[in-house]
Amino acid sequence: MAQLSHQQYDQLERAVVDGTRIAIFRRGTEYMVIPQRIGLREGREILEARNPTTGDALSVYLDEIDSIEFVR
Repeated sequence: MAQLSHQQYDQLERAVVDGTRIAIFRRGTEYMVIPQRIGLREGREILEARNPTTGDALSVYLDEIDSIEFVR
């Protein structure tokens, strides 16, 4: 997934604001996380999130995400 659609950006921003869970698929692994912020690092967009169970931090470049699902 090289880039997100406008609808996906809106959903991701809403998940950050509301603190709702999302499922990220990257390199064959699913990560269920709570997104905390979207930013730039080294000229690339990055999603900073936390595991809702352990509280561990996870930073993922958006261009490395295979797919994303928004949990309601």
